[in-house]
Amino acid sequence: MKIIVRSIVLLCSLLLFACGDKEEKKEGFSVERSKSSEVNTETPATTNEVPASQRITLDEKGVGPIKELTLDPEINTEMVAQGEAIFKTNCTACHKIDKRFIGPSPKGIMERRSPEWIMNMILDPQLMVEQDRCAKDLLVEFNGAAMANQNLTEEQARAILEYFRTL
Repeated sequence: MKIIVRSIVLLCSLLLFACGDKEEKKEGFSVERSKSSEVNTETPATTNEVPASQRITLDEKGVGPIKELTLDPEINTEMVAQGEAIFKTNCTACHKIDKRFIGPSPKGIMERRSPEWIMNMILDPQLMVEQDRCAKDLLVEFNGAAMANQNLTEEQARAILEYFRTL
């Protein structure tokens, strides 16, 4: 019994001495910061640059199977319904219509990206992130959260695009 008590007292003493030299401030805190002379050249966006999610790149078509796409002036409501259903099933875990989430909001995407770029991003996001500057910048902006390839067909991606036209 004496050995146990002595061991506990010794252990407590060691803990007190190990923690005893630290000075605590309870009234606020201070942070020392120094300017770094190094510039990170790997970061694609500078402080004055528009974030990738807000950047307008309508002339870029991205990398992938969709090279040219002409949209009808009238919106196909049947295709919109299909696209909305696919979007709700496959995409809402990461994308919210009215706000930034794990991925960017698709609202207003048609004013910022070309239809070809959107289709290519839906069909092969990994290839886009590897070879498209805007997709790379989006990956950085959204903390490395890469878009999952949902293995959708061109028809399904086209239906989602039609749905995006209504947002």
